[in-house]
Amino acid sequence: MNDDPEQTLDGLGSPDLDGHTIDELSDYLDSGREPRDPSIERSPGCQLALDALARLRAQTWSMLEAEAADTSDRDRDWMRAVLANISLEAHAGRDIPLSHPDPEVHLRVSEGSVRALIRSVGDGIGGVIVGRVSLDGDVTTLGAPVTVAITASAAFGTNLDRLAQLMRDRVTAQLALHTELNVVAVDVTILDIHMQRIARPEES
Repeated sequence: MNDDPEQTLDGLGSPDLDGHTIDELSDYLDSGREPRDPSIERSPGCQLALDALARLRAQTWSMLEAEAADTSDRDRDWMRAVLANISLEAHAGRDIPLSHPDPEVHLRVSEGSVRALIRSVGDGIGGVIVGRVSLDGDVTTLGAPVTVAITASAAFGTNLDRLAQLMRDRVTAQLALHTELNVVAVDVTILDIHMQRIARPEES
């Protein structure tokens, strides 16, 4: 049976994966990252993609196994879109500045790293599969207003208003802790509902 979500994306490649593909990274995870591949281990883009794939697998494997027989074309399309977004988000993107008291010191964090942080927050909430993450605004200028846009799939029976608020609160808190972005809004759009036999979002 070939219902592993990573196998639904055939041969996706990206310059930001240093010549590797999502399929190769999935196989590398399957092997326990052995033997070690220096070209993957030293690639920031590959590391972001591996982390996202591992979280995706942990969040969805039980759901996919339980419902493999009933998986619809729409479900497969959703998982394919998630994998495509993981690959795109591995791109380093823009440099996001961090302030420092010494004017000669210039600190930066990559946009890809921040998107990975946001995805990890969403993936850490039970019953959620994050689809796409984007940062809208001039993230390269300290203090400029930035809007975070997140799409997601939610488990059937989830209170969507509470889920969206939980995601907004956690993403806002983590961005305040790890960045100096002036986040004026976190927009969460639930694009799909899935049948999922894992924990739902905890009560607030």
